[in-house]
Amino acid sequence: MPIETRAPGARPGARLAVVEVTRRRPHAPEYHAYVQTLNERVVAEARRAGWSAERLAADDLGVDALLAATRDADAVVVVGGEDLAPHHYGAPAGYPGEGRHLEVADAAQLAVVRRAVRLGTPLLGICRGHQVINVALGGTLVQHLDDEAGLHRGTGSVEQLMTDHEVDLVAGTRLREALVRSSALVRSAHHQAVGLLGEGLRVAAWSNDGEVEAVEHVTAPVTGVQWHPEDRGAEAWQLPLLLGQLAARAASARRAA
Repeated sequence: MPIETRAPGARPGARLAVVEVTRRRPHAPEYHAYVQTLNERVVAEARRAGWSAERLAADDLGVDALLAATRDADAVVVVGGEDLAPHHYGAPAGYPGEGRHLEVADAAQLAVVRRAVRLGTPLLGICRGHQVINVALGGTLVQHLDDEAGLHRGTGSVEQLMTDHEVDLVAGTRLREALVRSSALVRSAHHQAVGLLGEGLRVAAWSNDGEVEAVEHVTAPVTGVQWHPEDRGAEAWQLPLLLGQLAARAASARRAA
């Protein structure tokens, strides 16, 4: 049985920037509606934990405006969405399963991650956000995974493709310490994964098929998880503990300032 624990709350007035890809997907209304439920849960859970949480759309704002809007944030969450354009990690277009790319959002989210690492701003990446962390630091992605009946399945709605599976949390990582366990049952739906690790990153969790399921920076308070702790089918403890890790890191950064 999972170990029950209480997540640290945010200090009063602490600001959390929840950075999504876009507010509009008229070409994919069902996918957009599902992504909205995920993003809304991040905000709702953060507010329950005491954060002043705000959603910001990278595609609307672009690099300069998103950097300005997140400058005073105590912490940042970069949530899921479309694949990153492959030129960001030196790979060709035309891979299986390739969809629409949003270049403005890509550039803006990459810039936010790089600044977070440089300044020590606590940041959590979820799914695409996890991949953005890796690419922002010079890493690559495995462009397509499709084992049909396993963890990485083909086309269909994201909600239908969500799969429950175990991940092993790496001993000695801050993620394992925050989640207070050595393994976890998580939910994910992705056809890409972290390939070569970005500079300064280490693996914090593996799936049982050998894919990287989480990364963390060795010095900066930056963590990425490939799974979806904000999915309504995920175990309820996951998102509060991950947000609690952000709160603890934000409090530490404030004391050090």
